[in-house]
Amino acid sequence: MCFRMMVLATLAMIGPAPAETVQLYAAGSLKGALTEIAKSFESSIGNKVEAKYGPSGLLKTEISAGAKANVFASANMEHPQALHDEKKGGPVLRFARNKLCALVRPGLTVDSASLLERMLDPNVKLGTSTPKADPSGDYAFEVFRKAETIRPGAQAILQKKALQLTGGAGSASPPPGRTVYGWHVAEGRADIFLTYCTNAQTAQKEGFGPQIVPLPDNLAVGADYGLTVIAGASSSAQQFVEFIMSSRGQQILTSHGFAPEK
Repeated sequence: MCFRMMVLATLAMIGPAPAETVQLYAAGSLKGALTEIAKSFESSIGNKVEAKYGPSGLLKTEISAGAKANVFASANMEHPQALHDEKKGGPVLRFARNKLCALVRPGLTVDSASLLERMLDPNVKLGTSTPKADPSGDYAFEVFRKAETIRPGAQAILQKKALQLTGGAGSASPPPGRTVYGWHVAEGRADIFLTYCTNAQTAQKEGFGPQIVPLPDNLAVGADYGLTVIAGASSSAQQFVEFIMSSRGQQILTSHGFAPEK
């Protein structure tokens, strides 16, 4: 048997190379969109994606401590940038945009114009996520800083009364099939919950009748989502990032309520 035939016979016995698995750590607000993107990527490329979703700040801490992530997709730009600055991640790419909305319990009369007044009402329970651990909480507290320019003293009142109901290491988890934001509002733990508009839309589909109130222009806060490939990751991780940034990936993100990167 000639050498070329021996090589081909050996390759035939070995078979195709096994698919690589991309370990994805991503913000919880991305779960629906990135789950769909991962399925499309797997069917197109053949590599697998295993995902862990949670508060971006907590995930960043895990990766910084050595968690075996390949791609980190955060609800802000700062956390992936921190990993880049630690030489643990590559360049940071903005891949999607979001914004904050108010998820409001049924029966509470509120619109954009009266939202600040309602949030300041001592009888209204105001829910947020946990700052530093979860960018959603940081964005909510940015709303409070903006409120200070409208009504002096509002920032301190809102920060004091804000119930940090999710995003922390010990936060309660909702039952299967429920969003944490809709669950807290439905159970009466919050009358108004400041969360991403995408989360609010998902919660509204759960059927208990919450309202979604846009923040007025003078309180509006946008959210830039950034990602990085973790140092030492294989080329399949970069392929997955390229798929997220592709027209197909951006189309899926848009279908889930995110604004595209551009």
